[in-house]
Amino acid sequence: MLIIGIAGGTGSGKTTVVHQIMNELPSSEVGIISQDSYYKETHHLSYEERTKINFDHPRAIDFELLVAHLKDLKAGKTIEQPVYSFVTHDRTDDKVITHPRKVMIVEGILILTNPELRDMFDIKVYVHADSDERLIRRLKRDIAERGRDMEEVLNRYQTTLKPMHEQFIEPTKAFADIIIPNDKYNTVAIDVVRAVINQRIA
Repeated sequence: MLIIGIAGGTGSGKTTVVHQIMNELPSSEVGIISQDSYYKETHHLSYEERTKINFDHPRAIDFELLVAHLKDLKAGKTIEQPVYSFVTHDRTDDKVITHPRKVMIVEGILILTNPELRDMFDIKVYVHADSDERLIRRLKRDIAERGRDMEEVLNRYQTTLKPMHEQFIEPTKAFADIIIPNDKYNTVAIDVVRAVINQRIA
């Protein structure tokens, strides 16, 4: 099994890159795991306490479960991915049944911060985007999809997102095998990743 890690700051366009990579690949051969599904359970906290969680810090992620799930997939086992709600800030009771594939893509802002997880990736990709662009994308997404208002998103950006990006996410660019600029010039890098995948599933 080929495991590809795709990291980058919030709103850097990771999801777009994942879709571009997968575009011409047989869906039966490629699976996706999102770090967002692996935020830790917060049942024991009140809603008020949950809203104060710093979701951009590595300690918010259940890396142990994510690593265990990848090991299971490598061993040919089917896993039950958790489902996380950004509205309630907690895991739901739902599960996503995920079968082993020849290629698994793991995407998320913090996936390169964890050494054990990082070591499982055959290819490490970092999607780079300008910080203004990332803020604009994050604003649009959080207001449209996650029920936040502009003041809340801007406040969170200043107090949490920006410092966490500088402390934890940006430095992981050093671990990347490929850095993909999120602009019209990224086609070469995406073609390289796609070629490696095609070689593996041929």
